[in-house]
Amino acid sequence: MTPVILDIRTPDQVNLARKTVQEQASKMAFGTLEKTKFVTAASELARNTLVHGKGGTMTMTQIEHGGRTGLHLVFADAGPGIGDIEQALQDGFTTARSLGLGLGGARRLVNEFAITSVPGVGTTVSITQWKRR
Repeated sequence: MTPVILDIRTPDQVNLARKTVQEQASKMAFGTLEKTKFVTAASELARNTLVHGKGGTMTMTQIEHGGRTGLHLVFADAGPGIGDIEQALQDGFTTARSLGLGLGGARRLVNEFAITSVPGVGTTVSITQWKRR
């Protein structure tokens, strides 16, 4: 699969990102639970890219490693960045008057999660879901 790159600059593009991930996970025959968890995480990260990062991109790639097949997403923005990543990952922490479950919740829903952020430069979040054998 050639990587798919989507802009995330409007609410409609957040919805398109979610739908695109859902369709690819279905094509790859992910189980219902693993697909639901991954799509939920992708939806939250796409929304964060728009709301907190002021827009950015999502890159989706099908990957293989050690006999496993997975789906890898990278959300990148050039927004204000996150000053304290550990604090931002804690449940209840919010800068948007929400429940504050987004980043930490996304991390719990996927097999692999990585985040880098530089204040004033932007944030990149990578997630991977491996298909059960």
